[in-house]
Amino acid sequence: MIGSPAGDPPRPASGGPRAGLVLLRKPTGVTSFQALYPLKSACGSGKVGHAGTLDRFASGLLVVLAGSYSRIASYVQRGEKRYRGLVAFGQETETLDPEGRVIAEAPIPSRGALEAALSAFRGKISQRPPAYSAVHVGGKRAYEIARRGDEPVMRERTVEIYSLELLSYEGGEALLDVSCSSGTYIRSLARDIALACGSRAHLTALERLSIGPYGLEEAVSPEGFDPRRDLRPFSPEDAVALGLGAFELRMEEDARRFAMGGRIPRGAFSPLGGRQVPGGESAVFAAGRFLGIADIQPEGPRYLAVMPVEGGGGE
Repeated sequence: MIGSPAGDPPRPASGGPRAGLVLLRKPTGVTSFQALYPLKSACGSGKVGHAGTLDRFASGLLVVLAGSYSRIASYVQRGEKRYRGLVAFGQETETLDPEGRVIAEAPIPSRGALEAALSAFRGKISQRPPAYSAVHVGGKRAYEIARRGDEPVMRERTVEIYSLELLSYEGGEALLDVSCSSGTYIRSLARDIALACGSRAHLTALERLSIGPYGLEEAVSPEGFDPRRDLRPFSPEDAVALGLGAFELRMEEDARRFAMGGRIPRGAFSPLGGRQVPGGESAVFAAGRFLGIADIQPEGPRYLAVMPVEGGGGE
């Protein structure tokens, strides 16, 4: 994992809302939204979101973005994700998790059959999201359609499984370690592996271990969150680990122009973290301070997410 980032989180005006990034350990039994309640109060901001939802039954890492950092949620969410999931074979539920009713049953596969099936699920695969998911179908969430008794049409999507390891298999329960691309549903993966074995299955437990450079071992509980200690800035190391470029503006005048969305010559952007060529989505910094994300083109930056000037309240 990337080490502690340099610099300090944005400092809001006295009494104003706080902005920054938080690594949160979500407990089981609450929604991702509910897990944010203590942080909203502590940060003094309604703008507290997360990059990548965890289901109620699941636990593990939520990367939380407070204040103006909510503007970069989509970039953080792209990071490679790692999970540990417990798959129970023999029964499939309507939600593909322990909270749904059983809709199908089948024999439990042998360990050999399970291991043989796993190889087909490494690399790029087509996957159909669960009916009970937040995917939009015809302008509505799929779970809204499913809950009223209708069957949403779930289109297959291409996802990538970077690694898939069987850690244990006892009593019809398989413990899997999965590293995958954003957009992958581990519930769907469990369903499809079972079908490939001639069985049915659902997840009984799921823990997210990492998102991009951020690891669960660094996370804090919602109740233990302290904004003075646990809010952190976005760093050049974070940017590179998430597939972004990382550049610095060395002239304070250029940094001010960036904050105002002004024109800046391409030559003013100096690479951070190795030899990088301007072009494509890049995080921009000045004296260790995160300024935002831009597509740095020959004619200048195309602004994608700009942080407010310090002292502006962090929103």
